[in-house]
Amino acid sequence: MRVTSLAVAWLTACAAQASANSNIPFDRILWGEGGHAGNGMVVRQATSKTTSATSTSTRVADSACTNGPKSRNCWSNGYSIVTDFDAKWPTTGRTVSYSLTITNSTCSPDGGPGRPCLMFNNKIPGPTLYANWGDYISVTITNKMQYNGTSVHWHGVRQLGSTTQDGVNGITECPLAPGDTKTYKFQATQFGTTWFHSHFSSQYGDGAVGQLIINGPASANYDEDLGTYTVTDWYYSTAFQVEDNFDVALQQGRPGPPGDTILVNGTMKSPDGSAGQYSRVTGLKPNTKYRLRIINTSVDNNIRVSLDGHPFQVITSDFVPSVPWNTTWLLLAIGQRYDVIFTTNQAVGNYWFRAEVATACASANNYRGRGVFSYVGAPSGDPADSAVTVPGDCTEPLPTPFVPNTVPNTTFLSQVKSLSVDLTKANVSTNQQNIVFWGINMTAIDIDWEKPTLQYVIDKNTSYPHVYNLIELPTEGIWTYWIIQETPGTPPIPHPIHLHGHDFYILGKGSGVFDINTSPATLNWANPTRRDVSLLPGGGWLAIAFPTDNPGAWLMHCHIAWHISEGLGVQFLEGKDKINLPGSDWQTTCSNWDKYWDTTVYPKQDSGL
Repeated sequence: MRVTSLAVAWLTACAAQASANSNIPFDRILWGEGGHAGNGMVVRQATSKTTSATSTSTRVADSACTNGPKSRNCWSNGYSIVTDFDAKWPTTGRTVSYSLTITNSTCSPDGGPGRPCLMFNNKIPGPTLYANWGDYISVTITNKMQYNGTSVHWHGVRQLGSTTQDGVNGITECPLAPGDTKTYKFQATQFGTTWFHSHFSSQYGDGAVGQLIINGPASANYDEDLGTYTVTDWYYSTAFQVEDNFDVALQQGRPGPPGDTILVNGTMKSPDGSAGQYSRVTGLKPNTKYRLRIINTSVDNNIRVSLDGHPFQVITSDFVPSVPWNTTWLLLAIGQRYDVIFTTNQAVGNYWFRAEVATACASANNYRGRGVFSYVGAPSGDPADSAVTVPGDCTEPLPTPFVPNTVPNTTFLSQVKSLSVDLTKANVSTNQQNIVFWGINMTAIDIDWEKPTLQYVIDKNTSYPHVYNLIELPTEGIWTYWIIQETPGTPPIPHPIHLHGHDFYILGKGSGVFDINTSPATLNWANPTRRDVSLLPGGGWLAIAFPTDNPGAWLMHCHIAWHISEGLGVQFLEGKDKINLPGSDWQTTCSNWDKYWDTTVYPKQDSGL
């Protein structure tokens, strides 16, 4: 059941309460734009000595740079790890093309109960796509599902100047109807590791995910690249069934259902050990540095990972290269990626890769994930079991970006805006039911698949449905500042916040309520962490900033699938007069969807995202 409207008096009262809770004036709660370009432009700095030289990376002149095991900082044609890819990137003149077909199937990835699932090219997870920094990527999607539309989002890809390719039905496009085909095409202006997934309701929880590697330089040297390694929760019911169960639990004020297991690279043994198999990485050579690209593609669980006996050197968070740092355990919020290097300097043998649910992050799962990493010459079989101590906190690392940028703070106090994360009970006038839903600023986002936000831009509309939860950012070249605040009294659940179209700068985060008088003194303006997913602390606040340098319609949402399904999202319409509008193929997809939707037997029952 969706909440589509609320009484004006009730909204006003709640807004006033949110303003009081956050200490941010009411006139800055539902609307926002940052400082003026004259005193708020991005400051681009040269790489400092502390970040330009590391113990594992030998620096040479960019013009003489050739990427290799001893010079991973290099790339080609004057581009290297010190290049700020927000401002500059190569253009290779090459297009890499792929075809993906999404189909219904039946899956049992851990040997447990089989259940309906969705696959890209008959795989879970789907295939890994590869490109080089500066390439164009062209992916043709065919929807062979029986009863569902779909769209494919390229998670974390900035889509600079190409908002129509972001793959968010109801915002940047209409869904792709069953039997229909469309092609996404965009340039890889970033490099690193990411994933792609359906953005049609909670569909990706049924397996509609895949991986994307964009090759480029790195902030530390390594010998071999092992590719992507996914961790995800898995349920023995379909995502839509779990979503319904979550909705019921939400109305009753109790936690939703826990996951049944964790898949590591798409597989796992069943909880009783009688079926399924572990993911195995074999043939590891002694005294070799390996790069591993870890991705959390879960729908509800933040996951902590480690590799027994092999600490990680972390070199990238999401798409952003970082100053290398070392850790034994690594917390991945939903949607986050970390590229790590480990060295095979232990005795020949088999070693556990561990994927543990971060229970301190309000995550819940009935089983833990395991994979096996084996040296050349290791005996067959599984590693010996041993007791390990798993960190019990929900503290997200804040890596230092390798290319340093400074965020201006002169306009922060006058321009900062509040986004309150609310769990609200509202009376629906049609049936007098009290419905609880997640939302932002007292609004649960609820898009219309038949009329995406970009259609409003095409039609030159100046107003939008309230439930689109849309904030216009009309001015180009300014900084925007946002305090995302979990409203006091809301269950203290950490929310993985993901922004489309931008990496945001994490100025700070904390517990309790952000105090406009004292909290700004705690913020970091000098080279703060940049990424596209960050945890909003349970019961706390997250301060972020980003510049308006990418015209488009961009969703920001909680990446817990059930929460965005309920409505925990907001969209920024940025520089609408400069958006590159879609062509005839886009309109054809919408026309085909309209024809299908007129005859569908399954109504839309959630936000659509």
